[in-house]
Amino acid sequence: QVTYFTSLSRQQEFEGNTKSVIPLFSITYFLTITFSVISCLRLSCIRNNVWLACCGVVSAGLAVLSSFGLMLFCGVPFVVTVANAPFLILGVGVDDMFIMIASWEQSLRKKGKSDVKSLLAETYTEAALSVTITTLTDVLAFFIGTWTAFPSVRSFCLYTGTAFVFCYIYTMTFFGAIIVLNHKREQGNRHWLTCMPVGADKDQGEKSCLYNACCIGSCSRESSQLEAKQPESEHPMSIFFKKYYGPFFTSKWIKLLVVVLYGAYLGGSIYGCTQIKEGIDLRNLASDDSYVIPYYDDDDKYFSAYGPRVMVVITESVDYGNETVRRAIENCTQNLESISYVDKNLTESWLRVYEKLAGSGLIHGSSKNLSNLSVLFQIFPDFEWDISKTGDKIEASRFFIQTVNVTSAVDEKNLLNQLRETAQQCSVPLLVYHPAFIYYDQYLVIVQNTIQNVVVAAGAMLIVSLLLIPNPLCCLWVTFAIASVIVGVAGFMAFWNVNLDSISMINLVICIGFSVDFSAHISYAFVTSGESSANKRAIEALSLLGYPVLQGAVSTILGVVVLAAAKTYIFRTFFKIMFLVILFGALHGLVFIPVFLTFF
Repeated sequence: QVTYFTSLSRQQEFEGNTKSVIPLFSITYFLTITFSVISCLRLSCIRNNVWLACCGVVSAGLAVLSSFGLMLFCGVPFVVTVANAPFLILGVGVDDMFIMIASWEQSLRKKGKSDVKSLLAETYTEAALSVTITTLTDVLAFFIGTWTAFPSVRSFCLYTGTAFVFCYIYTMTFFGAIIVLNHKREQGNRHWLTCMPVGADKDQGEKSCLYNACCIGSCSRESSQLEAKQPESEHPMSIFFKKYYGPFFTSKWIKLLVVVLYGAYLGGSIYGCTQIKEGIDLRNLASDDSYVIPYYDDDDKYFSAYGPRVMVVITESVDYGNETVRRAIENCTQNLESISYVDKNLTESWLRVYEKLAGSGLIHGSSKNLSNLSVLFQIFPDFEWDISKTGDKIEASRFFIQTVNVTSAVDEKNLLNQLRETAQQCSVPLLVYHPAFIYYDQYLVIVQNTIQNVVVAAGAMLIVSLLLIPNPLCCLWVTFAIASVIVGVAGFMAFWNVNLDSISMINLVICIGFSVDFSAHISYAFVTSGESSANKRAIEALSLLGYPVLQGAVSTILGVVVLAAAKTYIFRTFFKIMFLVILFGALHGLVFIPVFLTFF
């Protein structure tokens, strides 16, 4: 059996990877719509918010279309990492929808039968700040990510950051209008599905039960009329957070247990951070069913001792007939061969072979002016590809060195540094090249770029929090959540066999924005509560926003969970880290932050 690989294989695989996830979009939208509809279901045929949920998903979809259209119009490259964006945007857009719906229902309970303008004003008063803070922090996190040295990361951050801007615009305009239209339908006692007036058909007794259920709301006219008159009730999950979840986590012993659990979480995360590995296995850039996977397997099995075969290019026209120049080229070659990662016995140099043949008399002519190169090409035809000539003048030439014992990302980084340093010190203009070097390059800057982006983004989040959240304590806890979630995600990456590379760097920047999302909602609700004790304020914050935060976490996970089934490492890695980000973000927002707030 023959396995093969070409210089275009990686590029072809990248293009195929992007196309392979397109079918997953439909599954994601189906899951998100299903979850949103189930979350917004009511037993009342009038107050059922099914269409509201569907329009919330449509709003997120419009944001994806708008941002992608704008970026493509502006000429921003669409790279493989950008294919992750729609999954993420969908989950976050639905999160904003849940916050808006929760605030609207809270306004209805507060103001009762006030006019629509007052209700919507109250809703925006409650929800707009939270949604603005979370959107602004997410957008900042992504736009700060564009400062990176990696073009693929810049493209992803531009597409996704722009999508968040559109998501915010559509939530504040399109979805707000949908809420009003849905309210008018409710005010008119109209059925959620058909918009037919409920209980208004005098001939109901003559109609079938199916007709009455779809057009009137119930087989029984009396129950429909009764249902229409019922006041806006609190959602069962809000009641759960108020009566059971909140009191449970604010009890003395449970708070102590939460502190112990947080200590274990932090300790495990810090240990994991010490175990993080750099780099990406190049075989992971191909899909699982790619033809290059067997090639990589055979290469590892039979030729694992050999690293990349590096091309050394003499980039300018030099006087090859000058003995001093030839000696300088030979010295450079020997210096490269002296590197510990290079096997000097496997070097392939046309100049060495030519001088050897000329010295033995097999090539007639002067070795000083390199005449009779055509004879060399007759004996070794492959060398013709190593020399670029214009007439009798050699414009550029190349030779090859063989690397060995390159087994880890650290070895790859050291090899690249040593090759470039040696080439730079040579008196002849040299360039060392291998197609894999574009991936090795990231190892030189990945740690520095990651730390830089995380620190700058975290600082920006703190400034935004101080400007928009009128409470220093709340800002302090938001900052604490950012640091804690970043440490947790970075630590547990190592336990899940995810290395630090350009792909995971994107997600570490993302987790800054998401940690703000979850903690800001609860913290802000806590500090603005009018309750007398810290425990009661925590319970009220959880009863108001616990369920929307939970909905947002689940919807975001549903948005990316299909990527776990992708055949490509890039998309599976995106799922793994996003899962950790959402899990730890929700854990802080619903468990750690509410408990810690009660201590102050």
